[in-house]
Amino acid sequence: QLQLVESGGGFVQPGGSLRLSCAASGFSFFGYAIGWFRQAPGKEREGVLCINDIGSTTLYADSVKGRFTISRDDAKNTVYLQLSSLKPEDTAVYYCARPLYSSYCPTTSEYAYWGQGTQVTVSS
Repeated sequence: QLQLVESGGGFVQPGGSLRLSCAASGFSFFGYAIGWFRQAPGKEREGVLCINDIGSTTLYADSVKGRFTISRDDAKNTVYLQLSSLKPEDTAVYYCARPLYSSYCPTTSEYAYWGQGTQVTVSS
């Protein structure tokens, strides 16, 4: 019943932008932190950004600082990841996730619920 669904991925040239969406069903985002992760082929899953219940953000990956922005719209039960100034090394499957109960951004190992992912490919 609890489900997270990512969308918005695609193919983009270096320097381009995408906006990813994470929509929830079976629960409300209100009161929960939500994180974005990514995993490239042959690489470990990497935390990207998290947003807490009141909109404060936590940067997990230094490589995206100043380029990616996380935001939330609890009325729409949606969390967004704005990807800008994209680089080929940003190519990965991007996942959103929720911790079991936390209203604050936890460590990256403490997420309990995951979406299926959306593919982002950055290439010329």
